[in-house]
Amino acid sequence: MKQSIHTIIIGAGAAGMMAAAVAGQRGVKVVLMDHATKIGEKIRISGGGRCNFTNTALDGGDASPYFVSQNPRFVRSAMSQYTARDFMNLLREHRVRYHEKHKGQLFCDDSAQNIIDVLFAECEKGGVQWRTGCSVTAVHAVNDGSGMRFELETSTAGTWRCAHLIIATGGYSIPAIGASGFGYTLAEQFNHTISPTAPALVPLTFAEWGKQGWTELAGLALPVRIGTAEGKKNMSFDEDVLISHKGLTGPGVLQISSYWQAGAAITLNLQPDVDLECALCQGKVGAKVQLDTALAQLVPNLPKRLLAHLLSKPDFEKIAKHKWADVPDKALKQLAQQVNQWRLMPSGTEGYKKAEVTRGGVAVKELNGGTMESRLHEGLYFVGEVVDVTGWLGGYNFQWAWASGMAAGRSVSD
Repeated sequence: MKQSIHTIIIGAGAAGMMAAAVAGQRGVKVVLMDHATKIGEKIRISGGGRCNFTNTALDGGDASPYFVSQNPRFVRSAMSQYTARDFMNLLREHRVRYHEKHKGQLFCDDSAQNIIDVLFAECEKGGVQWRTGCSVTAVHAVNDGSGMRFELETSTAGTWRCAHLIIATGGYSIPAIGASGFGYTLAEQFNHTISPTAPALVPLTFAEWGKQGWTELAGLALPVRIGTAEGKKNMSFDEDVLISHKGLTGPGVLQISSYWQAGAAITLNLQPDVDLECALCQGKVGAKVQLDTALAQLVPNLPKRLLAHLLSKPDFEKIAKHKWADVPDKALKQLAQQVNQWRLMPSGTEGYKKAEVTRGGVAVKELNGGTMESRLHEGLYFVGEVVDVTGWLGGYNFQWAWASGMAAGRSVSD
C-alpha cells in the first residue's frame, strides 16, 4: 500500500529539521526520514559539543564573501531572508543560553543538545511525522493523473508518494556518523550537475613531514597569516595554526583548506606584524650580537622551539652563530622569507573522516536561490551541505543550513 503526503524531507540534520519545522508550522503535512536512529548527530559533535550555531557577521548584509561556491552570490537571497539574529531569537524563545567566543562565533553555554532539542520541539509544533532508522532505497518520478509526484521506496516504512521532496542529506564529511553521497546520486538521477567535491575545513598533510623533523614540534600552536600562494583569487586568514604529527591543523588551516587546490602551495607568515627583511638588513649595521640572538629579539612572539628548528635547516645552520653584521643581505632575505612567507606544498588532506564539511555539491546554477527548488524538476529541493555552498569556519555552515532550510520550508508551504 502506498502512502501519500504533501512533503517528504530526506535527512534529519540541521537543514532538514529546519525545513520540516517551517513547513509543518505553516500547515503542510510533512514526513522527515533519516537512515540513522539518532537525529542531528553532526550538530551534537560540533563545536566541541557546544555547537557553533551561527556567526554575528551574518546579519542580513551580503553573505557571499563568507562562502565558497561556483557562484558565492547564490547565498544572498536565502541568507538575507533568515539571518543570524533570527536564529538567535528562536533560541531565546526556547531559553537557550549562548555566548560569543571569537570573531562573532556563537556557542551554546551548555550543550549542542540544546540546538537539537529546539529543532525537535519546532518540528513537533508543526506536527512533523518522523521515520528514523529508515533508508530511502529508490526514488522515482511518477504521474498519478493529478500531476507529477515523487515515489519513494524505503527500507522500513513502505512506499510513499509526495508532491514536494526536499533533499537534506549532507555530504561525504564524517562517514563515521553516517555521511554518504546519497544526495549527489539522487541529484544526478534528476539530471543535476555536481560541482567537484572535496574535503573542506580539514587538516592538511605534507610529504616527509616526519623526516623533516616537524613531528617533534607537534602540539605547538601560534597565530599566523595563512594564505593561498598564488592566483587572482588569493585568500588569506589571520588565525591560529597547530603543528600535528601529520601536518598542520587549527582554525587557520581549516579555513584555508576550503580554498586550497591539490597541487598548489600555501604560505604562512609566522610574524605578520614584522617586516623581517627590513629589520634584518637595516638593523645589522654595527650589530655585535650573533644572528640567532638578534632574530630572537626581532621576533619575540615566535616560539623558541620553532625558531630553533628553522635555524637548524641547512640553509641557515651555518650562519645562525655568525655575527649579525657579517651575514650577507642575501642570506638574511632568505631567512626573512622563511618567516614572513614560508611556502609549503601540501600533499593532501586528512580526508572526509576529519573534514567538517564537503566542498562542492549540487550546482547552484540549477537551483532557485530564493526557494532552493530545482530549476530542472518542479517540486524537488536541495538544502544545506548537499548544495555547492561551503561556509567559513565559525558558524557559517550552520547558518546556511538554517537559511536554506527555511527557504525550502516556506516554498513548499506557499
